[in-house]
Amino acid sequence: MPSARKPSLGVVFLTIFIDLLGFTIIFPLFPAMLDYYLRVDGSGGGLGWLLARIDAFAQLAGSHSNYRVVLFGGVLGSLYGVLQFLFAPIWGALSDRHGRRPVLLITVAGTTLSYVLWFFSGSFLLFIVARLIGGAFAGNLSVATAAVADVTTRANRAKGMGLVGVAFGLGFLLGPAIGSIAAFHDLSAHHPWLARLGVNPFSLPALLSLAFSLLNLVWVWFRFPETLDPAHRDAAEHIRIRHPLHELIVAEAGPARRTNWLYFIFILSFSGMEFSLPFLAAERFHYRPTDMFKIFVFLGLVLILTQGGIVRRAVPRFGEKRVLLAGLLGVMIGTALVGLSQSSILLYAGLAGIGIGSGLTNPTISALVSLYSPASQQGRMLGVFRSLGSLARAIGPIVACGLYWWLGATTTYLLAAAVLLAPGLMALPLPRPNK
Repeated sequence: MPSARKPSLGVVFLTIFIDLLGFTIIFPLFPAMLDYYLRVDGSGGGLGWLLARIDAFAQLAGSHSNYRVVLFGGVLGSLYGVLQFLFAPIWGALSDRHGRRPVLLITVAGTTLSYVLWFFSGSFLLFIVARLIGGAFAGNLSVATAAVADVTTRANRAKGMGLVGVAFGLGFLLGPAIGSIAAFHDLSAHHPWLARLGVNPFSLPALLSLAFSLLNLVWVWFRFPETLDPAHRDAAEHIRIRHPLHELIVAEAGPARRTNWLYFIFILSFSGMEFSLPFLAAERFHYRPTDMFKIFVFLGLVLILTQGGIVRRAVPRFGEKRVLLAGLLGVMIGTALVGLSQSSILLYAGLAGIGIGSGLTNPTISALVSLYSPASQQGRMLGVFRSLGSLARAIGPIVACGLYWWLGATTTYLLAAAVLLAPGLMALPLPRPNK
């Protein structure tokens, strides 16, 4: 095992960034993947059953020209999110008992296995198995976030969580771009004999995700020493691992539980808006896929600048609670502007509000959950925190798409903005964390 010294924030940052690069490569590929698996598997089997359910839902919600593609991606994303929801608190609690480093090695190894299966997933069934394994082992982020809590003081906790946000922003900015470029090169077309092994048009993006995951495994092995204090590990031995919702329901009423529920409602609204944004841009502004890419690049850059620069200066001056309230207000105003936008200027003004607001909100919420939780339960509570976010990301897009088809873009976005009043009101009574 590497030396007992605690790693720098840079080591944790690179661990999260490399993980997110591999995770986000698949995002722009869902539409083309549906076409491919339809050609390979036909309309029978598991894919046929899934599309039949999607068609039935679309008839209720109102048909859309590309509803199959959108809901196919939404269902696969929801499947992954549900597995994250179930397993993130388990990995977090195990890291409280046994240390961050061994649990990180296990989860990164499991993620690597999922990418190996994706590389050979010539059938839809094998691809689903790969996604299930990937979701089950997606505990890296909650464990790495707990490591940030280990290596930062209470006074600079939000600054550390802001650095996690920068890693998220960079990962979500560069990963989809790499996936889009890699999709142009079909290994099975250039080497037809590989198709017999299950190699398919998306095996090169899978190979790149696998390479990033292997790099992360080597990085954690050689450069990520244990961050958890042995005294805190001993204190966590008696804690029983339960389902995340059970953890919150039976938890003592207090600021940690309130902040977790606040985060769930925020992500429920935010993820629905984020997922339906391409619909609005295509419908109102006739945006093509390349134009959509510009939107997400713009959002990613605003997030990086906010979480890397503004948060680290604003929190010491104003405190986590005030910065959180400002962030929620920014997302609320930005979401309403996007819903009302009839020009590109108003659209990008709304996107700027959303980017700045979420850039202020995410690191301060995670910092508050950490600060309100005992040192011996950082992994467990941050695991519950991440799992609730995953559950919200599984529910939000499906609900938002249904509302979009029933009520239209303007009403859907105004409703999403109104929902954000709830986390704002929940944040008002939060106490100042003891630092």
